[in-house]
Amino acid sequence: MDYNKTFSAGDINGGIVNVVVEVPLGTIEKYEWNRRNLRMEIDRLEPTNMPEPVNYGFIPQTIGGDGDALDVFIISSSSIPTGTVIPAKIIGIMKFNDEGVSDDKIVAVLEDSQYKNLADIPENLIKKITNYFSHYKDESGSNQTQVGEWLGVMDARRAISESAERWESKTK
Repeated sequence: MDYNKTFSAGDINGGIVNVVVEVPLGTIEKYEWNRRNLRMEIDRLEPTNMPEPVNYGFIPQTIGGDGDALDVFIISSSSIPTGTVIPAKIIGIMKFNDEGVSDDKIVAVLEDSQYKNLADIPENLIKKITNYFSHYKDESGSNQTQVGEWLGVMDARRAISESAERWESKTK
């Protein structure tokens, strides 16, 4: 299945995006969707002391600043299996730079989540996520990641819309 042919980005203006989960919460296996081969592939194993603190994936029919699909993570207490496509509510964006390239992450929650916006996320969870993205490549020796500001829904929607427009212009 080609996620980008089967699923749209979602209802961006309505605040809901489709998320293809690549890396479930709590795992160390870093899967990535290979667009050319149309399959999930192991990219790397994270350090065992740094399991994924969120469900991590991408929004179909988008192209982020790094040239790949726009990244998104779902804050949830439940692990969502690799390959699952799930609608999620947009609550913000985490500005992120990976080795000099903009690689922002959309912040989302499940539609029935108790979290309605970034202010609802416990500070210790924000710190845990920030620490993870600041250090998850340390052992590879190439870690040049930098977490920037966490911004709200309007900034996230703008980033998603721009990424969807990049997809649209690339596929025409």
